[in-house]
Amino acid sequence: MKSKKWTLKKKLLVFGGSTFVLGIATFLFVFYGPWAGFRNFWITSAMTTMNHQYLATWLYSDKVIQEVLSNNTIEEVTETTNPDEVQFKKYTAKTIYKNEYEKEILTKDEGNDLYKVIDIKGPSYQGYLVALYDPSKISIATTRYLGVRGEDILTVSKRENAIIAMNAGGFYDPDWNSNGALPHGTVISNGKVVSDFADAGMAGGFICFTHENKLVLGKMSKEEALKIGCRDAVEFGPYLIVNGKSSFISGNGGWGIAPRTAIGQRKDGIVLMLVINGRIPSSIGANMRDLTEIMENYGAYNAVNLDGGSSTELVINNEIINTPVAGGRYGLRDMSTFWVVKQ
Repeated sequence: MKSKKWTLKKKLLVFGGSTFVLGIATFLFVFYGPWAGFRNFWITSAMTTMNHQYLATWLYSDKVIQEVLSNNTIEEVTETTNPDEVQFKKYTAKTIYKNEYEKEILTKDEGNDLYKVIDIKGPSYQGYLVALYDPSKISIATTRYLGVRGEDILTVSKRENAIIAMNAGGFYDPDWNSNGALPHGTVISNGKVVSDFADAGMAGGFICFTHENKLVLGKMSKEEALKIGCRDAVEFGPYLIVNGKSSFISGNGGWGIAPRTAIGQRKDGIVLMLVINGRIPSSIGANMRDLTEIMENYGAYNAVNLDGGSSTELVINNEIINTPVAGGRYGLRDMSTFWVVKQ
């Protein structure tokens, strides 16, 4: 009997030891093996956070980190949007579609002339693209308590009687657990500056809809933004497409893979509002190259990355459409700025 118990004990020890060795070997292969894809993903995802860079620095030397970051970059288009290139257009039943993506955009849902929701899928991601046919309906909404605390998107959506609500710019978040009180950069609402805090330093610049309902992207001062007629604006980035020219992206763009939010406008005036789920089994997330390709496919003439990660949220008719990952109530974060679409 003792012999059998000892044999069983030895088997368990051998099994446990083998499992441990296999685990260590797998870890070493994934993090230090010849395949650079995971290493690039891990380092760029960690180094673009404020407080989780240790996930990279504990595992890799400064030399390796800098090498990975230098091979995964985004070189933005330095131009400012020329709004004259955006000309609103009405389509007829005889319209000839350039491709399948344009057909998706221009084929409206029966009984809904305001917007259409399109499912988006890629190798590592799943999300939603909202085609907004009337850009005059989009504007910036903010937390009612700017400078004190943020609010969740459902609360703001209901208060604004919004048909669609999506997160907008970033906010001061030094410990990744802030209350979303202070939006980074300048915020313009209905033609007035309502907040002016330090920039996020996330590339990009102004993201503004003018009084002519055209999306303008450009690095400028708040005075210049108001002078060109910005009615609703935030500051964030990076820019993905400006005047039909895509930013140059090396590798994954240096931002890693995560939940993403972006906004753009086609040359015919249709606004594209994009959210990509991430950090869930069915959708790891997207990188800057993915966002750019999606916007290119659907004809964006100007497009920009917005705050992502746990801030990525989309609400339509007061229902959460995507899968937020912030935890808390419904996975939502308290934030400071939102794009809203009102009838």
